[in-house]
Amino acid sequence: MPTPSPWSSRLFQRLPVLSPGRSSLHRHLMVWLLLPQLVLWLAAAGVSYNVALRHANQANDRGLYLSSRALARQVKPIGSGLFVDFPRAAKDIIESDPDDQVYYMVSTPPGQFILGNLKLPLPPPNAPELIDQPVFYDAVIETGPSDQPIQTAVRVAAITLNWGDTREPQRMLVQVAKSRISHEALTRNILADTALPLSLLMATMWALVWMGIRTGLAPLARLRDAVSGRGPDDLAPVELESAPEEVRDLAAALNSLLTAVRDNVVHQRRFISDAAHQLRTPLAGLKSQTELALKEATDPALHARLSRVHESATRSAHLVTQLLTLARAEPESAAAQARSRFDLRRLTHELTAELVPRALKARIDLGVDEAGAAPDGPTERATPLWVEGNALLIREALSNVIDNAIRYAGEGAEVSVRCHAEGPHDIAVEVDDNGPGVPAPLQGQVFDRFFRATTEGSGCGLGLAIVKEIVERHHGRVAMQALQPRGLRVRITLPRRP
Repeated sequence: MPTPSPWSSRLFQRLPVLSPGRSSLHRHLMVWLLLPQLVLWLAAAGVSYNVALRHANQANDRGLYLSSRALARQVKPIGSGLFVDFPRAAKDIIESDPDDQVYYMVSTPPGQFILGNLKLPLPPPNAPELIDQPVFYDAVIETGPSDQPIQTAVRVAAITLNWGDTREPQRMLVQVAKSRISHEALTRNILADTALPLSLLMATMWALVWMGIRTGLAPLARLRDAVSGRGPDDLAPVELESAPEEVRDLAAALNSLLTAVRDNVVHQRRFISDAAHQLRTPLAGLKSQTELALKEATDPALHARLSRVHESATRSAHLVTQLLTLARAEPESAAAQARSRFDLRRLTHELTAELVPRALKARIDLGVDEAGAAPDGPTERATPLWVEGNALLIREALSNVIDNAIRYAGEGAEVSVRCHAEGPHDIAVEVDDNGPGVPAPLQGQVFDRFFRATTEGSGCGLGLAIVKEIVERHHGRVAMQALQPRGLRVRITLPRRP
């Protein structure tokens, strides 16, 4: 993914964040929209479960109460005793639950066993003492062999009845208990039947919320892509279609910032260009005057001082020329200049021929390597190599590369220039020299502005930066590599135009 430019990074750093650290708006909205739903889901599940469980307990207690009443009707007071009419049919009715175990007991006074199949625990001490009213409570009984008893949790319904003399009545306790196995199974079924539909509903709501947030934040993603996919020099306004009002406002603010930055950059480049133009005339006059003064000076000390002044003026004039060239190579200036289709091979030959006198003056052997440029013979050497762009800028770039080779290759060195097709889509221009070259760690930095790999010569550190700027504006590439046993190759590749 491309790295956002510095101005876009500063813009987004000023936006308010929703939580500390590197937060995600999508995650933030998901949490704060789904968290209340989760709380409501838990609350609804709990309420539904408790309501269903209460009704189930009421139905269970109602069944125990009816069974205890039926059992109480089987014990009838006669005189001073009790008549137990508990036929097999009545016993089968009480114990008729096929899914659970039912226990019963009749005691009088309460706790003194007279009828039943198991001794049940009495009601808890804090239970209300009601006559002819049921009392429900939970208890634990022991079943199974006496040496290995099994504890079973039961639900008990107990009714206290009076019998005998009305002046001194006796009390009879009728208890019916039922294990909690079926009750626990019912509880699990209620929980499952309650939670499953709510879970499906919750999952559906989460999916809808996720889709809604993703759709709602899509314009922000498009805005991010529009900004992050740009180069550092692309300050054109951001265009978003069918975006929400909030995103349009953000894009408008961003476009206002881009416009201000673009105007500032244009003003700075215009100032550099105007200043360079203003400096050319006085520097040219200074060079002329120092040249005349050098011819007339007879004092050696004065001649040395004038030589240094002339050298400084020459370097300043060269710097101004490079600054003007760099200003012409900037995106706005390059876009405004005419582009045409021209023969790069012919341009390379003409430029090399023009620079031969300068190379001879520096005692450099400069020439075009026709054999290396056309391995397939004379026909290939005569074939035009067409490219499209601004011929003056391309010429300036090639001139800077050859000029650097002449400046730094050293006296007696050889400089070879060749232009050839590289595959069906590219054209390469290579400038080779057998000079000292550039150390490998510095080969990537020499294309930076005002960087010099050596203190020798009178360069200003802008030549290769201009080359890179011009080549990249023409969708090409420039690279540097060392030659063996010594030397340097600068290679420029441009798209071929049929």
